[in-house]
Amino acid sequence: MTTKQKILIVDDDVNIAELISLYLTKECFDTKIVHDGEAAIEEFSSYQPNLVLLDLMLPGIDGYEVCREIRKISKTPIIMLSAKGEVFDKVLGLELGADDYIIKPFDSKELVARVRAVLRRFNPDTEKEEDTIKPTGEYVKYPDLIINLSNYSVQYYGKNVEMPPKELELFYFLASNPNQVFTREQLLDHIWGYEYYGDTRTVDVHIKRLREKIKDHSNWSLSTVWGIGYKFEAKNPRR
Repeated sequence: MTTKQKILIVDDDVNIAELISLYLTKECFDTKIVHDGEAAIEEFSSYQPNLVLLDLMLPGIDGYEVCREIRKISKTPIIMLSAKGEVFDKVLGLELGADDYIIKPFDSKELVARVRAVLRRFNPDTEKEEDTIKPTGEYVKYPDLIINLSNYSVQYYGKNVEMPPKELELFYFLASNPNQVFTREQLLDHIWGYEYYGDTRTVDVHIKRLREKIKDHSNWSLSTVWGIGYKFEAKNPRR
């Protein structure tokens, strides 16, 4: 029997929290609800969820601080929920380590779809070294780098590097189109899709986080083309 994936719902609005729980329970998820930031941090350790749905406006410790505290100890995916639609709030959430951002009010189907998408792509068990294992599926390979879209893994110098789904998708897209320049708008469209009403700074945030994890190689690099966008520069491009 398959174990249900666990979702920690953090929202001070009791009605919204219960409604979210109902949506997810119908989709065979196990859920737990807390209504403030302090309880969220406590329950995260004991409940050990597969994903956190985190409201920003919480009493006491707000959602940003909860996200910051969780990121100190875990890479568990976080989807932020907020009535705020300002670009600043989205960018700050992403910079703190959130994997997605949903603005209230939201459609129940969209919420479930985003939860499933993040969970499907996120693999918490990527600590093993796999440098001797031949990659399979949809991947790109360069010296000391393998980006595998099929199992959402990145091997860098033979070791797995954890990264949120959108970071990996962005990295894979650029690497699978070596030496081709893409504008921020094109990358938003390709990676986030038509339904994402974001700002191009979202791309900059993800590129910054990628560069913190993956340093330039003598044979390839993640390059900025000033005034235009970004490209994956490779000396001998190959799939």
